[in-house]
Amino acid sequence: MIDVTQAKENYRAQFARFEQELARNGQGWTSSLRGAAISRFAELGFPTTREEEWKYTNVAPIARIPFAPASAEPDTSGLTQALADLAFRDPMAPQLVFINGSYVQELSAVHTLPQHVRVESLASALSADRGQVEPHLARYASYQAHAFTALNTAFMRDGAFIHVPRGTIVEQPIHLVFISTASGEATVSYPRNLIVMDADSQAAIVESYLGLDNQVYLTAAVTEIVVADHSVLEHYTLQQQSKQAFHVALLQVHQGRSSNVTCHSIALGGALVRNEANVVLDGEGAECTLNGLYMVTGQQHVDNHTRIDHVKPHGTSRELYKGVLDGRARGVFNGKIYVHPAAQKTDAKQTNKNLLLSQDALIDTKPQLEIYNNDVKCGHGSTIGRLDEDALFYLRARGIGLEEARSLLTYAFASEIISRMKIEPLSVKLNELLLTWLPKKQD
Repeated sequence: MIDVTQAKENYRAQFARFEQELARNGQGWTSSLRGAAISRFAELGFPTTREEEWKYTNVAPIARIPFAPASAEPDTSGLTQALADLAFRDPMAPQLVFINGSYVQELSAVHTLPQHVRVESLASALSADRGQVEPHLARYASYQAHAFTALNTAFMRDGAFIHVPRGTIVEQPIHLVFISTASGEATVSYPRNLIVMDADSQAAIVESYLGLDNQVYLTAAVTEIVVADHSVLEHYTLQQQSKQAFHVALLQVHQGRSSNVTCHSIALGGALVRNEANVVLDGEGAECTLNGLYMVTGQQHVDNHTRIDHVKPHGTSRELYKGVLDGRARGVFNGKIYVHPAAQKTDAKQTNKNLLLSQDALIDTKPQLEIYNNDVKCGHGSTIGRLDEDALFYLRARGIGLEEARSLLTYAFASEIISRMKIEPLSVKLNELLLTWLPKKQD
């Protein structure tokens, strides 16, 4: 274990070695950006519970572990079966696989893509196509106020780069698979994804963060998405990391005029998890939907932070996050809808619902509205409760056992989020995970 000050110095020392590597692989043009990011991290340090945005999540366990950088040449032996077991299967879907944040070509398959659609390693794009990447990279996910985003920006080595040209419809979902492993020591990886959708385009993208059981590692991920005018995006995030792992992720979306974005977030794994989803509706008539489901037990801690910025008029947003907590698990939901002065005719609704299955489970929920225009229609709400005793009595009166009745009601509560997903193989996989999760609640 190390103290927080020593942890900062360790990351700075790691960065000095990392810089030398960058000079050799064609990514030297990013050095000023990376240098500014690591300097900002040194100024910020790790967030503490004294900060309002981190009031309910203590990241000291992350700061105290001396994580070593994951190898840029990961060992892929034995991972083929793990990939088949953990990831959802769609043989027609283009799939990029990353081990500890590094692209693995032999496990990937990019096919059935329309002409000129780019789905490739970000490391390749950083080295060979600066003109496509530079206008967007780190323009939306700011490292100035977020320590983990600063770390990711400083140490980003690889991830996915997706570009959908104007007027293009990608029929098959694009699947990005991130598998984390640790062999003998705690490691850290920094996946960085950049997704650019030109005007009048359409696509569905799935990010799966998977891990092997009983391994300690940190995944600090950032995804930046730019959705131009009149484009449509369905984005899915599945987090199924090791129960000993740490996962901190930021999803930053920037929308243009009359664009439509739907984001689904599923969080099942991890010892300490922090998911942030920020959406900026920066075009008139833009629409966004955020759906989330978090299911945790034991000593797990999951923190969901969302922010929807209505910048221009006639924007519409809908948000529904649901949590199921058992054992001594702790959940956090902090969602804000921010209506800017020029965003008249905004229509926004935010809802957080939580189901506590044990006396020791705890949820801190904080839905927020911050409105600077009078001509809007906005609302928010939150509920926390246990299984309905009347519903349990009804099911038991019809011959259903207590444990089965509890599972049925829990499944009904959680499956509402899964039913909103349009990718059938993914929804089937999530239903399987949900069904295997339920019996454990009756221990």
